[in-house]
Amino acid sequence: MSLLEIIAVLLGVANILLIIRRSVWNFPVAIAMVGLYFVIFRDAKLYSDAGLQIFFAVVNLYGWWNWTRSKAESGAIVVRRIQAKGYALCIIVSIAAIWGWGAIMHAETDASYPYWDASVAMLSIAGQILMARRFVENWHFWIVVNLISIPLYFVKELYLTAGLYSLFLVLAVTGLIAWRKAEQT
Repeated sequence: MSLLEIIAVLLGVANILLIIRRSVWNFPVAIAMVGLYFVIFRDAKLYSDAGLQIFFAVVNLYGWWNWTRSKAESGAIVVRRIQAKGYALCIIVSIAAIWGWGAIMHAETDASYPYWDASVAMLSIAGQILMARRFVENWHFWIVVNLISIPLYFVKELYLTAGLYSLFLVLAVTGLIAWRKAEQT
């Protein structure tokens, strides 16, 4: 556990709480957090997770732009559902991406747990895209990401980050409930 990891964890908690509340301020907090996690994961040889942080920074910029243009008359961010075909496509593409990226990481790097790490990375990409586009189903992906991340980070002795992802799991369930309520209003 390092000071860098402690700061990243605190930013992560703030970020998820802001997302649950549908606050556009989640985006600058997220950008700061992913910058720190890039360094943390790179140093832990979790290269898929490190690269994922670059992707997160870019998608957070897009999400910030999109959310500021997606407000209801009340000022609240509008959430929506993805169509069944789109959701099925997200799942199929995610599975293929896990297999492909895991194979590359296994063959070309000294990555720790390349397929496990690829699962976290590819499902996170899907979840982040769905969140930036305001789809309620983003929370389904985050719940799965958290369930597989917790033991990975524990095995890599990133105990504080494993704890963060345990909290993220609870917050993802809370987010799903909150966004389902928001879509009905």
